[in-house]
Amino acid sequence: MKSASVAAQASFIATASLAGAMLCCAAEVSAQARPAVVELFTSEGCSSCPPAEAYIGELAQRPSVLALAFHVDYWDDLGWRDRFGLPEAVLRQQAYAKSLRLVSVYTPQVVVDGSRDFVGTDRTSINRQLKDNREGVAVTLAVQDGELRVDVSGAAGGAPSDVVLIAYQRSAVSAIGRGENSGRTLAEFNIVRAIQNLGSWAGGAQQYHAPVKGLPGEATDVAVLVQVAGQGRITGAVAHALHGT
Repeated sequence: MKSASVAAQASFIATASLAGAMLCCAAEVSAQARPAVVELFTSEGCSSCPPAEAYIGELAQRPSVLALAFHVDYWDDLGWRDRFGLPEAVLRQQAYAKSLRLVSVYTPQVVVDGSRDFVGTDRTSINRQLKDNREGVAVTLAVQDGELRVDVSGAAGGAPSDVVLIAYQRSAVSAIGRGENSGRTLAEFNIVRAIQNLGSWAGGAQQYHAPVKGLPGEATDVAVLVQVAGQGRITGAVAHALHGT
């Protein structure tokens, strides 16, 4: 009887260890390496912005970075209307001013991962912020049959978050006729053309859908951000070309 009890105990320990290992693996599967998310708030009417926009173009070449340029429209009444200006970009920047406890909005402003802000030309500080590898909520994004399909994996203890879809245009060249940049030709990169909230996420595996036809025709790529509600830190991110380029 004693030897049978010992054998049963050993079997129980082995089973528990295996179950523990499986749980550990399941926890690891719920996270994935993700790019650092760099958001630039900029305007064609701002003479300080072109160097920051050039920097975004450089960051866009890094596989470890998702760089996005949000053009605001509050410079438009100072001599030049930015054709990429979005009221939604202004709202997003104002929400960061609140969540990051900033005195005001400004351009060029960079926000990294929704949690730190920098002057957009401060390459040293931004590069330092980008040096570490990141893990986050596992997100996949597919474009099939005219539809975007987004899968967000379950994550134990995941904070209530928004799932945000961003459509962007990979590059453009703009000749500026008036305002602070009058006479200049600007190269611009990863220009946000639309922002859409796909829904909320509360830690469980969930799928979201959006029609491609609802996106601006100039958009070449889309990104999905999982961002803590109240426009807090970004915990998941993925990008995908719309047309396989």
